[in-house]
Amino acid sequence: MRHRTRDRQGWISRATDAAGPERIEAFFAGRGYDMHRHDTYAIGCTLSGVQSFRYRGAVCNSLPGGTIVLHPDEPHDGQAGTDDGFHYRIAYVEPSEIQAVLGGRPLPFIQGGISADLRLLSVASRILRDVDDPIEPFEYEDALFELANALEAAANRVSLRQRRLVNYAAAEIARQYLAERPEAVTLEQLETICGQDRWSLSRDFRVLFGTSPYRYLTMRRLAAVKTMLRDGSGLADAAFSAGFADQSHMTRQFSKAFGVSPGRWLTLTREAR
Repeated sequence: MRHRTRDRQGWISRATDAAGPERIEAFFAGRGYDMHRHDTYAIGCTLSGVQSFRYRGAVCNSLPGGTIVLHPDEPHDGQAGTDDGFHYRIAYVEPSEIQAVLGGRPLPFIQGGISADLRLLSVASRILRDVDDPIEPFEYEDALFELANALEAAANRVSLRQRRLVNYAAAEIARQYLAERPEAVTLEQLETICGQDRWSLSRDFRVLFGTSPYRYLTMRRLAAVKTMLRDGSGLADAAFSAGFADQSHMTRQFSKAFGVSPGRWLTLTREAR
């Protein structure tokens, strides 16, 4: 079922798949998002119009027929490149899911944030479909295997030498530990749990998952905030329950991560009644 919410700038529809990545389809007439960064891949396609965004010091313009691939933890924004606005679909894919296929190779990086690779476009289209068309868990796992390999081929970053220099097992233990605990964690604790010195662990975590351990924990807290807000919790209660010091701290982190305030996000994503 499609849940579409509107404001004066446009609309957003959110898929309600039981499994798989968060998927949205949206239209914006002007500015969509302020500068922000999240710890997932943002993989999308422009359906009509010109989708403009600032990314790694350049202004990028996405047109129909290409694939947007924004690397985890890279700041970007989003706005219409013309007066006609832009219509697009995007999926937020966890780096850990890509790593489950790559098995410890560095995350693929697409230069410039837009790829013209036809294989990648074909594979990405399997998940970048109408939000009313649900993705079954088994289907997503099958698409994920193809997506990880298509990303790696498009990025041309396969390196056995780099693979031997990272400790995937230790980094994955750290990731799972952080995913399960909203409370404060230190690198010293992670060092003890994973059996790897903290600085090597921190480096490997960035190479394998595209973000730092602290940012990964922060994004898990913000994901919990989103769930609580959808369920009707107030901002202060959600912030406290997710492990933030206070509401203002959570609001600052939320805006940095998603490019909108918690209030506007809730307005845009509240399910139609």
